[in-house]
Amino acid sequence: MGTGHDHGQGEMSDGRLFWAVVINILLTVAQVIGGIVSGSLSLIADALHNFSDAGSLLLALVARRISRRPADEDKTFGYNRAEIIGALINLTTLVLIGLYLIYEAVMRYFEPQEISGWIVVIVAGIALVIDIATAILTYTLSKRSINVKAAFLHNVSDALASVGVIIAGTLIILYDLYIVDSLVTLIIAGYVLYQGFSSLPRAINILMQAVPPDIDRSEVIASMRQVRGVRGVHHVHVWEIDEHRRSL
Repeated sequence: MGTGHDHGQGEMSDGRLFWAVVINILLTVAQVIGGIVSGSLSLIADALHNFSDAGSLLLALVARRISRRPADEDKTFGYNRAEIIGALINLTTLVLIGLYLIYEAVMRYFEPQEISGWIVVIVAGIALVIDIATAILTYTLSKRSINVKAAFLHNVSDALASVGVIIAGTLIILYDLYIVDSLVTLIIAGYVLYQGFSSLPRAINILMQAVPPDIDRSEVIASMRQVRGVRGVHHVHVWEIDEHRRSL
């Protein structure tokens, strides 16, 4: 069913994802440098979150290209699940990053370090602008793909995290409240874990060929039995090939 028009739209979408990846990688490098120079753990935490977003977008880009390959003798259902596999890898990494950030925040609480508030505020301010720009690039695509939608939501959460880091930096400048840096890190880590754990079941259920959440298997069987001429229904399987296609 593919057409030249669809292919063109796909290439344009890939271009948006590519630039979103580049922007987020550059931002991650800038935030890590800023975090090391300033001594801010929350800035590094935000950098790791941005890096996970860059990875998510890169996986989405690669998976989208693979998923367009037509079905063949080996992959008779096609390659559409490549996006789901990419999402699973990204979400698992996201959970690991969240756990690591909690560990670092707790260690920093017991061994506080001096932090340069101005560097934190400036770098986080730049990050906020870039996060918003990336979210704009991926917003339209997020309506059609759960993989890209996850990346879009991550960018929105990054923007919120950057706001938190700016607030932390401001409190450090005004009141020398260095503990706020660890608190903001814990908040970012908590949100990262929430996103990871809330999105994992969807990807896992598709890969495990579970019944789609909005379908009642017993109702499907009952409807089939009501069809004239049907004497019995046995071994009914309903599952998702990917987020857009289902089989029975």
